[in-house]
This record gives sequence, structure tokens and C-alpha cells, in this order.
Amino acid sequence: MTQILRARRLLSEWGWLDDHQLLLENGIITAIEPIPAGVMARDAELLCPAYIDTHVHGGAGVDVMDDAPDTLDRLAMYKAREGVGGFLPTTVTAPVKTIHGALERIAQRYESGGRGAQVLGSYLEEPYFTPQNKGAHPPELFRELTLTELDGLIAVSRHTLRVVALAPEKPDALLAIRHLKQHGVKVMLGHSAATYGQTRAAFDAGADGLVHCFNGMTGLHHREPGMVGAGLTDPRAWLELIADGHHVHPAALRLCSCCARDRVVLITDAMQAAGMPDGRYSLCGEDVEMHDGIVRTASGGLAGSTLSLDAAVRNMVERAGVAPEDAIHMASLHPARLLGIDHQLGSLKPGKRANVIALNAGLHVQQIWIQGLALPL
Repeated sequence: MTQILRARRLLSEWGWLDDHQLLLENGIITAIEPIPAGVMARDAELLCPAYIDTHVHGGAGVDVMDDAPDTLDRLAMYKAREGVGGFLPTTVTAPVKTIHGALERIAQRYESGGRGAQVLGSYLEEPYFTPQNKGAHPPELFRELTLTELDGLIAVSRHTLRVVALAPEKPDALLAIRHLKQHGVKVMLGHSAATYGQTRAAFDAGADGLVHCFNGMTGLHHREPGMVGAGLTDPRAWLELIADGHHVHPAALRLCSCCARDRVVLITDAMQAAGMPDGRYSLCGEDVEMHDGIVRTASGGLAGSTLSLDAAVRNMVERAGVAPEDAIHMASLHPARLLGIDHQLGSLKPGKRANVIALNAGLHVQQIWIQGLALPL
């Protein structure tokens, strides 16, 4: 049975289409065409691709590292309410046994499926960092890179490990990058004191981009451009960006979009306090406190975010002056391209999965369809 979704404006990969409709069949987009003359009803002001959050640690009071059986189910429903159709549950620095448990649970949810946003695999944000820009990660648990250990992580994940983050100045980092790429795993660089040259060498070895650009890395200086300078100027680099107004100044958001508009990947980096009231929470096994929606460690450092991806899109429009269509692509098409799944997800195009969101004129989520099925918000 064919399902039809009609909109006043529909966002394709190439721009807005006025008064167009999507035809869906068995959860797949089969056609995009003008709405027939005389049909006045519209299902949405704006129909757009559902968002993809490639870097998220938790939300709604749950943490990806939790071993409760319903953790990822709850997180999947929470993410769907902010317009996310697919996401990568992201681990934090912890003992290896704990990391293995998280990867196994993510693999199980990936294989079994379930309601809410689809689990697209796992993102390992640890433990291969250096202490100078550790963020909330406990440096005593940082580890050296070995191919044997990486192979073990891939195996434990049942080959659902999609991204590994690491510091490019670590011993054997370039060897590890090449090895991971040979196994189809993306590599992002962060929580690092690497120089511009070390970062460029990592891109030459196959690294894909920067973990939350500007945060947890060497900044831009006119005599040492650092990791930020390498990412902004290298056309191979995808740039994760936490557009919450706290992690990155609006001027830096504008700088990033000017230098790398087609390479920005909006992420939330959200932790368990997202969607919850102010109070005490936990991240990387340490107590953190949220006040006015900002989470900090005891020493005052930022500890993840409480950002939603739909708010990140609005912030890029309102604070960075990005066109709505570009901001939406930063949260949908770009992450799909980073992960190499843009033949299935990331845009509204015949043959792709029907992961679709309805937005109002203010870019607030009104409805989401995941593989053609509407979910209550």
C-alpha cells in the first residue's frame, strides 16, 4: 500500500521543492512529485530528512554505559522526539571490560531493532587519548593503541563499531588509523594536544575528521594552526560541532560554517542529563552537576551537553546565520556521508529509507516517520 506525505515545502538534496509529496512503500521512498492540482491538504509545513546523531552518550536519565536492559530502548525513543531517525550510542573512557559490555549491548540493539531512532552502530570515544585535553575523561584509564586490542573491540561489537576516536600524537596512531580504515571503521581525532602537522599526517593516513571541533584539542593560532586549523583547511576532514552556544562561541560557529559548510556534522554529545531537570548526574564514573542546562565537572569543566539535535539546527540558523537547508543537511546528509550510509539515509530521495520529519516554520519537530511508521512525540 502506497503512503503519501504532502508538504508546503520539501527539502531535497538540491534544495526546497514547493508543494511536493513523498510516496512511500514498505518503509522506502519510491517517488517525489508535485502535489496534484486541487489537493489542498498538507501533512507538514516542511518535510525534511530525519536527523542522524553520530555522537551521543545518553539522555532522558540514561547513559549508554548503563547495563540496564532498557537503556538503549529509552534513549532511542528520546532521540526520536528531537527528530533523530538514527544514532550512534557513544561510549566513554572506562575499564576495558565495561567498554566491551557496552559494545555488546549496542550490537544486540542494532541487530534486534526496536521502536524509536535506529541504532546505526557504536562510536568509541575513548580510551586512546592524551591528558592535556582530557575533558571529562579520566586520564588514569587512557590506554596505548595496539592492533590486537582494536581487533578485539571490533569483534566484541560484532562488526557494528562504526567510529573510533583517538589522539593522533599517540605512539602507533598512524598505524592504528590505517588498520581501522582497512576494517571499515571511521577515525575521528580529538582529546589531544596534537600539532597542525601531526593532525595533517593523521588525515594523510586516513583519519576522517575532528571530534567536537574546537573542544578538547589544540586551538587556532596564527603561527601554530593546531588541530582546529588543520580541520578547517583540509577538505578531507569532517568537523563534528556542538552548536549549543556554550561549547562553541557563535563567532566560531560562523567561522566553521564559512570554512567548511559542506563538512560540518552537527552532534549533541549529550549525556544522561539531557531532557532532565537541573541536579547531579554521572559521566565517566564521576559526579557532575547540571545548572541552567549546562553540565560541569567539580573543577568547572564542561562535561558533555544537554543539547538536542533539533535545537542545534535552529542555533546554526539563528546564531551562525546558516541557511535552514544547510543546517538541516549538517544534521542529516552530512553525518550519513561521514558514515558512508548516504545511499540509504540522510536525504529524501527515491530508494532511500523513509526516515522523515515534519517541521514547522520555526524548525521545531512536529512529527517523525521512521521507515515510514509515524511515532508519537
